[in-house]
Amino acid sequence: MLVVYIKERDGTITEVFRTEVVLNSLNPTWIAKYTITYQFEVVQTLLFHVFDVDTQFHNVEVKMLKLEEQQSLGEASCALSEIVTKPNRLLILDLARREDSVSSTHSQHRGKLTVHAEECFSSKTTAEITLRCLDLESKDLFSKSDPFLVISKLVESGISIPVCKTEVIKNDLNPTWKPVFLNLQHVGSKDSPLVIECFNFNSNGKHDLIGKVQKTLADLEKLRFGREGENLFLPTLVGQDYYNKMLKSKLFVDKFSETVQHTFLDYLAGGFELNFMVAIDFTASNGNPRLPDSLHYIDPSGRMNAYQKAIYEVGEVLQFYDADKRFPAWGFGARPIDGPVSHCFNLNGSSSNCEVEGIRGIMMAYTSALFNVSLAGPTLFGHVINRAALIASQSLADDAQKYFVLLIITDGVVTDLQETKDALVKASDLPLSILIVGVGGADFKEMEILDADKGERLESSTGRVASRDIVQFVPFRDVQSGEISIVQALLAELPTQFLTYMRSRDIKPST
Repeated sequence: MLVVYIKERDGTITEVFRTEVVLNSLNPTWIAKYTITYQFEVVQTLLFHVFDVDTQFHNVEVKMLKLEEQQSLGEASCALSEIVTKPNRLLILDLARREDSVSSTHSQHRGKLTVHAEECFSSKTTAEITLRCLDLESKDLFSKSDPFLVISKLVESGISIPVCKTEVIKNDLNPTWKPVFLNLQHVGSKDSPLVIECFNFNSNGKHDLIGKVQKTLADLEKLRFGREGENLFLPTLVGQDYYNKMLKSKLFVDKFSETVQHTFLDYLAGGFELNFMVAIDFTASNGNPRLPDSLHYIDPSGRMNAYQKAIYEVGEVLQFYDADKRFPAWGFGARPIDGPVSHCFNLNGSSSNCEVEGIRGIMMAYTSALFNVSLAGPTLFGHVINRAALIASQSLADDAQKYFVLLIITDGVVTDLQETKDALVKASDLPLSILIVGVGGADFKEMEILDADKGERLESSTGRVASRDIVQFVPFRDVQSGEISIVQALLAELPTQFLTYMRSRDIKPST
């Protein structure tokens, strides 16, 4: 039997699911599925623990089994994001026992665990259908009928449940209605029976049935391509029984098209990556890094400063979506040894290569840069945004399946507000999102202008308007006290920004 646990940020572990017991097997495949809500903005750590259930307990319901009475065969853990970023959403983990890690460096072979994830939905497909009728019967004494359609799905018990209806068209026996949109999820499938009823509208709410047909979506699609009309029928009472009287009125399908809305996870499965980049503010207003009141102070106790926290919290989420985990890292607003003030220098001190290895690489480059540059000013964002935009546009030209996320951490308000706006408007056409974290006690009102959530779309000095909102701004102090971390506040919108970009350019995930 396999037991699944969730490990929270604070280390607490909660059991969430047990599979069935597979009898007498060293290669079990469990059927029971565990459903979890995928949250992009947090690291969701899963623990898997395999138990050998003793024969004497085989008739006990799995929920009632006491785990301490079963033998542990091994455990493994991973982040949910590690599974969903694999091409076929399939991750193979090595099982180990707790005592293995303590007693020896080489843990014994405990077998492997294959975890497979799939996205739950009945369908992402929506059918758009334009319906019209010909030769409807007139139900009103002094005028023609006021027809509308009701489309219902038939459920197993035989009752019909309305799923959509059209508008009422006044005084018309040959109406064409506006398109209706039917999600396959709502109707069941393309072969699920649907009842399409045509009513004559009455203001008293007692609408007269003019006629009806029973069809599936697949039938309606055939009607569209055959350009044939389908006769309506009307249940008519003869003696004790109803029979379906065929009418000369016909239903036509003028348009039938299907669209698929791809999800963020579809793009990940298709090989898309998120590439993380970071830019750090080294202006003098941060204070002398050697003094404890500086925002750049490196605490000997290992307690992280605001810059380190922001790097770590954004980086720990995004690193799983980046295959090579090599991150461009820059500083701005400082004077590198023996040089003029630079508004975009490589954090690792290299003259040619801006990339560092992993989150740890960013942290180390940040610490060493503090001792190798002198803090200066002013606070300019334009250079780093243009540098990130250049990387994103080169990637676009290479047709790479990449989307870039630039984290800018700053203690002050930008001095080059208009240049920053120009750079952002230009970058809004690229596969790029920018997260800005404000640290320290400055008044960040100006920054909110850059985040279009708070107002109008950005406009450049030439009057060009940003094609989409690519900036998220959050002052660090806003969310420090509460439960939601600064990162979640920042990252929650990223999948939507990613999808807006992909859909606006009609980029489909490869299957």
